Amino acid sequence: MKVLIAGGAGYIGSHCVRQLLAAGHEPVVLDNFAYGHRAAVPRGVKLHDAGLADAAALDRIFKTEPIDLVMHFAAFCYVGESVKAPMKYYLNNVAATYTLLDAMRRHGVKKFVFSSTCATYGVPAKLPLTEDMPQAPINPYGQTKLDVENALKALAHAKEISFAAFRYFNAAGAAEDGSIGEDHDPETHLIPLAIGAAQGIRPALQVFGTDYPTPDQTCLRDYVHVDDLSRAHIAVFDQLAKPGAALFYNLGTGQPTSVLDVIKAVEKVSGLKVPVKYAPRREGDPPALYADATKAQKELGWKPKFMTIEPIVETAWRWHKTRPAGYGDR
Repeated sequence: MKVLIAGGAGYIGSHCVRQLLAAGHEPVVLDNFAYGHRAAVPRGVKLHDAGLADAAALDRIFKTEPIDLVMHFAAFCYVGESVKAPMKYYLNNVAATYTLLDAMRRHGVKKFVFSSTCATYGVPAKLPLTEDMPQAPINPYGQTKLDVENALKALAHAKEISFAAFRYFNAAGAAEDGSIGEDHDPETHLIPLAIGAAQGIRPALQVFGTDYPTPDQTCLRDYVHVDDLSRAHIAVFDQLAKPGAALFYNLGTGQPTSVLDVIKAVEKVSGLKVPVKYAPRREGDPPALYADATKAQKELGWKPKFMTIEPIVETAWRWHKTRPAGYGDR
């Protein structure tokens, strides 16, 4: 299929582009490079430099490209920023997404894969998280993703779209060949922050909270490799042939990994010491978040290749070791 990837120059989107190519599909990238990187888009892949809110650009793309399916990765995703600047998040994550969906409607494109988040669940009452648990976001970022999920349900009910919404846990790692990886500005993800601290190019790693009710008293999270996420997006294609399909899947390994576990893995893989600075808990950080991804495994035949933290860190280290400055375009 010809697949339009909104945010295809970003972290997860660029990995998905490569997985699509490997699976024999034709990706077309849409990105305005607010956070993406031109160097992350493979040579020969058609690229449209535009944002989701540009309805005229979307019309041109859908008129000239026989798009079969749209993948949407073009959201802002910094939780703290969403609290400080909520309108920025509502305009991009919600309003601009509606502009994209309306353009799809006008041009008869009915298949949609949405990058959602476990942040829609808020603070869970029990673990692991399943798709039918209550959703009560505790920040604007999670709320904007839930708002889009609700709009998608309404559109599917009206048979205007068939969609899959993937609720990610902690996306991590890099392409196995080291060709692309994680390069955010600002960087907020634990693994690249730990690696950068070990390399001496970032400050000492801040560990927020050492008094949680967990085995080592630091937060537990579910780290899922970025290529495993990408493969799930492709595995759902056949499910979208049914008109009005409304599908929700958690994507995680189900393996809770602590902050200290990540630090130990970085030190083992890199052979370097991670300097650490301990700090109080951050407000709103749940002690633990991890997935029950049984539904994706049963319905899509999806199984993560990377089930533990060390091989995930190995791929990240391969990228950061050879590209300490990332893509070098900031």
